[in-house]
This record gives sequence, C-alpha cells and structure tokens, in this order.
Amino acid sequence: MSFKLVTWLPTSFIDWEGNITAVLFASGCNFRCPFCHNHEIVFYEGEGIPLIEVLDHLENRKGWLDGVVITGGEPTIHKDLPKVLKEIKARGWKIKLDTNGSNPDMLKLLIDEDLVDFIAMDIKTSPSKYQMATRVKVDTASILKSIDLLLKLNVKVEFRTTVVPSIVDADDVKEIRKIIGESARYVLQSFIPQNSYDPSFRFFKPYEACDVVNWDKKAILRGF
Repeated sequence: MSFKLVTWLPTSFIDWEGNITAVLFASGCNFRCPFCHNHEIVFYEGEGIPLIEVLDHLENRKGWLDGVVITGGEPTIHKDLPKVLKEIKARGWKIKLDTNGSNPDMLKLLIDEDLVDFIAMDIKTSPSKYQMATRVKVDTASILKSIDLLLKLNVKVEFRTTVVPSIVDADDVKEIRKIIGESARYVLQSFIPQNSYDPSFRFFKPYEACDVVNWDKKAILRGF
C-alpha cells in the first residue's frame, strides 16, 4: 500500500508538546480498534492530496511552524513512507511520527536514516488483551520489539495509552509500565467516546482524572 495523504491540519498546538506543527493524516490501518475516532481516515478510498501541494504551502509558514506530525491511520504500513519523510526532511522540517508499533523494521529504518525526530507509540493495552483492543490478530512480539527498539535507539520517544473502559484498567497500566521501564515517558490519554468506530463505544462513560491518577504516579495525564 502506498502513502496516501487524506487531509491535513495547517496548525496544531497540541500534537507535539512544545512545538507548533502541521499535521498530516495518512490513510489505512492494520488495526480495527473499536474506540478509534479517525476511522474515516482509515477507510478513505479517494485519490488523496498531493504531498507536493502541502509542502509548497508549508514553505510560506517557515518561521511560524516548528515541524510536521505524520499520523493516521497507521503511517508505517506504507512501504514508501521513508520516501515521503525524505521529501519533508529535504524542506528542512522536523518530523514527529505517530505509530501503533506494529512494524518495528520500518521504525528501525526510519531511525537509522535519521528521518524522524520524535516518535509517539500507542500501546493499546497489556499484551494479553491486544486482540480485544484492536479486533485483529496481533503479533505482540512485534509490539514488544518496537518498544525495545525505541528505548535503545537514538530517538526521542513517548509511549501513550488511551484509557478506554473495558479495555484498559489499572492492572494493564501497571503491566505496561513494567514493560517500558520506570524512566520512560508515558502518557495516559482520555478516551473520547464520540465518533468511535464501534457505535456501542459512543455510549461508554470515560474515566475521569481522579479514576486514573493513581494507576501510574509517573505518567502524564492528557485530555482529562
């Protein structure tokens, strides 16, 4: 599958902490998370927006924007992702990549070729519950390999978990912390039920900050 740019956000103050960015949304994903709120992007079948068109527009925003965020969907399912990132890097932009961590080989390639400056990896839940969280058969060894790579290689990284009732609880968060280690940057994100891929999840009551604050004392709470 080749990289297809579905839409983009000219300015974001929240997608890369400490940076003002443009956000580019790639089509497609290898997971089917019931709580996904970007499913229109995942299943997009149009022609997409030419990357050159966006990059030319961004030229006029140098000095205002700090970088570009690549998200989706899941960008790493696209074999031509390195080519896309090289084109963005050639324009002088820093790049943050959002990923589900299912393609460790792609992540290693991108890091080795210095094509990313920051990676945010979603850890959906504890390994034993991954199929429940993604509704596909997941090779959790690949997820664990990605975590290991990101902890060892020369790239800034954060791990994050959307705390979805019935999919993530305190025990899952504690298990994830053991996997990533005490010093890793870890974010617990609020679940937003509106527009969930599975309509039944739109009626779930999200956790409140007081529910999760003690699950991991070192974690950053986001969106609560």
